[in-house]
Amino acid sequence: MSTPAAPPTSRRKQLVQTYRMSKKSDPAIGLWTLGAFVVGATLGFVLMWLLPGDGLLSTILSVVSALLIGTLCALIIFGRRAQKAAFAQMEGQPGAAAGALQMLRRGWKVDPVVGFTKQQDVVHRVVGPPGIVLVGEGTSHNRVKQLLATERRKHERVASEVQIHELICGRGEDEVPLPKLTRTVTKLGRSVKPGEMTDILQRLKALDAQRGKIPLPKGPVPTSMKGMRSQQRGR
Repeated sequence: MSTPAAPPTSRRKQLVQTYRMSKKSDPAIGLWTLGAFVVGATLGFVLMWLLPGDGLLSTILSVVSALLIGTLCALIIFGRRAQKAAFAQMEGQPGAAAGALQMLRRGWKVDPVVGFTKQQDVVHRVVGPPGIVLVGEGTSHNRVKQLLATERRKHERVASEVQIHELICGRGEDEVPLPKLTRTVTKLGRSVKPGEMTDILQRLKALDAQRGKIPLPKGPVPTSMKGMRSQQRGR
């Protein structure tokens, strides 16, 4: 008899875990979230109270509006500050770019570490509306650039008609800072239709099968972004 799968983490537990993680680098996140709730709730209550209507009904609607708007404002501020805190904790760690790319929503396929060097320079791959996006990260810009060029040639052999983009994640010249990585990827334009994604992924699957098993770089690969992505979908 197979062992039943563990139940998925509840939204409440995800929020608690994200809060605890974020508080390490942003001790004021609780105060900012509470302040956003108070301000939003106050505005919601006042706006509904000023509308003409029955006294009791107006009071009920004002309280409901205050709770809804206050909660929405609190979630928005919490999500933004938690995201900023997560990036601060991730930056500089091996695999940080892979963790950030997990925030891409439906319609994107992220494959961490499709190429690497002994010095732990890595290339991650994203397939989406812009085509194929190769994202490199490592300690040497020139070494990562060479690794990207190698991976580009491999991908061109199986998908020559697909547009291929190259990005390097980092703080150096011509590099994309980690907090701006996902935004940069999503702004690369649209050259692939949703119906073409399946064919591209099948070609890349054949390419990956020739590589064998690629080890992840040593050290923690951040995964907390997955929980934050689900929270953003729920907003």
